[in-house]
Amino acid sequence: MTGTLEQFKLLVDTEEFLQFFNLPYDQQFVNVNRLHILKKFSQYIKEIDDNSPDLSAEERLNQYSLALQQAYQVFMESTPYEQKLFKVFNDKPKNVVTLTEITSD
Repeated sequence: MTGTLEQFKLLVDTEEFLQFFNLPYDQQFVNVNRLHILKKFSQYIKEIDDNSPDLSAEERLNQYSLALQQAYQVFMESTPYEQKLFKVFNDKPKNVVTLTEITSD
């Protein structure tokens, strides 16, 4: 890895992160899952930063690379709905009656 932590902090797009870490990816898969991958990746980054504050820049970037690989893999094996990363997946719809709520007397 030749990038620096300062360069990493300037990245925005999922593809930029994947290219920064020289990770192979399927563009069509990223097009469908980009926000979910980034959200999961940001959760992993927070865990790394919270649990390992004394890492060197190189060690931190190596951990971030592994975290991005893991975030990508999560959505290869699971769906965004199963992961429920965003509020919309956790909110109960309003004005909807589910079949389990219907009873007969």
